[in-house]
Amino acid sequence: MTWFDFLDLFGVAVFAITGALMAGRKSMDLFGVLVIALITALGGGTLRDAILDRNPVSWIGNDLYILVATLAALGTVLWVRFTRPIHETGLLVADALGLAVFSVMGTQIAMQYEVPISAAVIMGVMTGVAGGVMRDIICNEIPLIFQQEIYATACIAGSLTWIGLSQLHTPSDLDVLVAMAVVLVIRLAAIRWKLALPRFHLLDRD
Repeated sequence: MTWFDFLDLFGVAVFAITGALMAGRKSMDLFGVLVIALITALGGGTLRDAILDRNPVSWIGNDLYILVATLAALGTVLWVRFTRPIHETGLLVADALGLAVFSVMGTQIAMQYEVPISAAVIMGVMTGVAGGVMRDIICNEIPLIFQQEIYATACIAGSLTWIGLSQLHTPSDLDVLVAMAVVLVIRLAAIRWKLALPRFHLLDRD
């Protein structure tokens, strides 16, 4: 297994944890926890692979994805049950880690299919946020991507960073790590200091 594969599975585990925590906040049963965890962990990659016509879809071609997501979800349940509930800040930080991994990985995979840069960035954003959007909608929450804090913008910055570095022929491992760091730093800064893009207010005019 390459470190690329390891990071991919790490992202699956982290997003499964965020899904399990969200399900716990909604007091779902164990089956509900697993469903939400799997959707969060695999939803973005599934949508990306379907659009790119990448066959088979990642989790269909490799049992490890389902196994890792399931173990991460069950481990989260046991941890919270026998220790103490994870603070909401922990949920946001875990989500930021998964966002960093998936957005860069999604961009990288898209570029392997020789799509335009704009499409590669969109695929990166989709990989990073789609699973979380599905999770939040099912759990009757406003998706993070539609709230004030910077979220998808961090994915875009990370995707563009990786694309730019890859054109400079720097070491590929370094490109990935730097791009992921960009996503993580931007997202954590947005959480810490409540950074947000300008809002659009449509005012009635008499």
